[in-house]
Amino acid sequence: MNRRVVVTGMGVVTSLSCKVDDFWSKILDSQSGIHALTHFDVTDYKVKFGGDISDWSVDGYIDSKEEKRLDRFTQFAMVAAVDAVKDAGIDFAKYDPFRLGAIVGSGIGGLNEIEEQEARLIKKGPDKVSVFTIPKLMLNAASGHISIRFGLRGPNHAVATACASATNAMGDAFKAIRYGEAEVMVTGGAEAAVSPMGLAGFSNMKALSMRNDDPQAASRPFDADRDGFVLAEGAGILVFEELEFAKARGANIYGEVLGFGASADAGHITQPDAEGTGAARAMSNALEFAGIDPTEVDYISAHGTSTPLGDKAETIAIKRVFEDHAYKLNVSSTKSQLGHTLGASGGVEMVACLLALRDQIAPPTINLDTPDPACDLNYTPNTPQERPIRRAMNNSFGFGGHNASILVGKL
Repeated sequence: MNRRVVVTGMGVVTSLSCKVDDFWSKILDSQSGIHALTHFDVTDYKVKFGGDISDWSVDGYIDSKEEKRLDRFTQFAMVAAVDAVKDAGIDFAKYDPFRLGAIVGSGIGGLNEIEEQEARLIKKGPDKVSVFTIPKLMLNAASGHISIRFGLRGPNHAVATACASATNAMGDAFKAIRYGEAEVMVTGGAEAAVSPMGLAGFSNMKALSMRNDDPQAASRPFDADRDGFVLAEGAGILVFEELEFAKARGANIYGEVLGFGASADAGHITQPDAEGTGAARAMSNALEFAGIDPTEVDYISAHGTSTPLGDKAETIAIKRVFEDHAYKLNVSSTKSQLGHTLGASGGVEMVACLLALRDQIAPPTINLDTPDPACDLNYTPNTPQERPIRRAMNNSFGFGGHNASILVGKL
């Protein structure tokens, strides 16, 4: 059973904006959401900037009692999910709940809760650890709470493949509908790792940019002067539906999910395969799944984290798969504007892919001022580029050697 799958709703929580239309407007205006960190005191940290969401509020989405029972990453997921479901215009109460599901990815999960309760344990003793600790920190809290909120009793699980988590989650949701397990899936990713432990850990492993003097220029994918990624937080949640189900209820359709591919590098736990072999296989698998030729793809939302090794490896992988057509593509990384939201990034970037399809415009890679000779594709430098876009690919690659690619197209 190979049923067609479409996207009917989208919600985002990012450092740039927490509303899809405003998010997209600022993306196309080449704005940056990176700034000096305000979520906690960074005086003693090597890196003092990132993409934390300082004006955050759950008002109108989550009541105060529920808010206390949700870690920050689950709050992000819930808010984005509420917006996505509203955007889809679907009343879940009208349908069989066992045909409705939720699959949400997160690379790290409830890190804020872990840090808070560890401090409480050390200072006050074991009896003072919150009774909500485990339900708040568990990776499946986001998908669980979304299912509870909307009464979704079908397929429900979490995916944890580091920075590929959201894309793997969307791949699972896509297949759940395609192969007849569900009619509608709420899917994507959420992450809230801009915390004392998160910042210190990534900084000490030398993964982060050190541009404290110019935060908005720090995330510079494919630029010769890139020096690491910028840590950020947020969520990207989408509503996937079976095509005929969506048409029957008169849903607005952003685009069709055409294919999904995944692979593993089976090499280093944090460094990508320098030859891009695993990344290339994920892209090739997505194309094969969709049954389309590489020349039919017009835009790639690159993983593009702004690390010296990662951007070069992804460029090599794209050229392995697309060959001469690689130079006819528009490629870009919105992480240049948003920072790297880790396990949420695939969901946020899927939203950008679908809006690129809708508006026939490739979003930019900002801060691309000094082209790296090893990165020689059209990365849509600094300003968006209007062009026909029939098909778009979204890449996500994570620590552990996880690679995932998802392909969308105009219906």
